[in-house]
Amino acid sequence: MCDAHDHDHDHGDDLGLSLLPYIDLARVVCYNEEVNGSGQKVFKIHEERLTATPSVTSPEDDPELLFYIPFTETVTVKHFSIRNGSTNGDTAAPRRVKIFTNRDDIDFETARELPAHQETILVEPEHIVDGTVDYPARPASKFTNITSIAMYVQDNFDDSGEAPTEITFVGFKGKGTKMKRVAVEAVYETRGMKKDHKVKGEFGAKSDLF
Repeated sequence: MCDAHDHDHDHGDDLGLSLLPYIDLARVVCYNEEVNGSGQKVFKIHEERLTATPSVTSPEDDPELLFYIPFTETVTVKHFSIRNGSTNGDTAAPRRVKIFTNRDDIDFETARELPAHQETILVEPEHIVDGTVDYPARPASKFTNITSIAMYVQDNFDDSGEAPTEITFVGFKGKGTKMKRVAVEAVYETRGMKKDHKVKGEFGAKSDLF
């Protein structure tokens, strides 16, 4: 489990290493989001990372969110950031995150049970109010030649378990490889309901050519 991190205050985007240009935003999926399509909107440019809107929230009494994030070419991921900059007192910031690389078959049941390539407990939001936290992607060998990431938000900082999770920003930093990814076949759902949490293969079968 990793909890090391660097603070990233308003001094630029670390030499422009944001992976946002490499994320296939049209194919990003966030399961269990309260509003369809809202998960795609939290992947923002660096200058907008502190904005409170748009955001994505989970349903009340259910803190789980599961992102599927495909890239347009293979990338190396060095850091990731997750932020809840909302002032909504009825929601809570994400707490525990599991990351799986190059797995297109992760559903909620699998995400809960399968050891992740990285599991991180995030910094409490009151400790970082004027910037974002860059969490290092470790081990580095698991974050090279990446074509997709599944990011599972397991819980949040509400001890009662009743508040929904809210996220206002997700970002990745690293570098591209110029190896283009071509999706041959893909089947996606737009929303993962509670009844879907135990259905395997939510991201659909897919083959890729490089």
